Amino acid sequence: MNKAPSALRAAHWALPLAVIVAAVVLQLPGDVSSLRYERGALLAEPWRLLTAHLVHLGWMHLALNMAALLITWSLLNWAIGAGGWCAVIVTCAVGVSLGLAWFSPAVAWYVGFSGILHGMLAAGALAGLRRMRLIATVLLALLLAKLGFEQFVSGDGATSMLIGGAVIVDAHLYGAIAGAFCGAWLLFAARAR
Repeated sequence: MNKAPSALRAAHWALPLAVIVAAVVLQLPGDVSSLRYERGALLAEPWRLLTAHLVHLGWMHLALNMAALLITWSLLNWAIGAGGWCAVIVTCAVGVSLGLAWFSPAVAWYVGFSGILHGMLAAGALAGLRRMRLIATVLLALLLAKLGFEQFVSGDGATSMLIGGAVIVDAHLYGAIAGAFCGAWLLFAARAR
């Protein structure tokens, strides 16, 4: 019996599962204030640029973000290799944190993976334009519509009640912008080969 396909399937899910495990472990103590993005602490505690995205307002917020990660991964994992996805996640985390620091002065603190999720969608869809143009185009159009709706129409209503705090829609925008840069670079690199 050949075990290689099951080993490949397991390895295929290693990155999102590692993110989920890290997020759960960091959430266990309950007090995430030393890990969250906090405007006044970024220079003295730069790890917050990354750790803020692995901690959440509570278990419901964590569960929703990790479910969205699994859905995003299921839809777009084929578009980018594992190393590329790691780069996308880190770039989007830093992009969201710096975007909040530079362009959203009213945001004093932030937690959650949703900014990175929007970046993963942008990066995966752009990078996937070469292989699966229709799917990638539809995903990009849906992402742009969601971002536009959030920025110009929507409040955070029901989702805020569900997660126990405000939805920082600017994080979604900054994550999508960082992800778009990654996806465009990957698409350009693939075309140059």
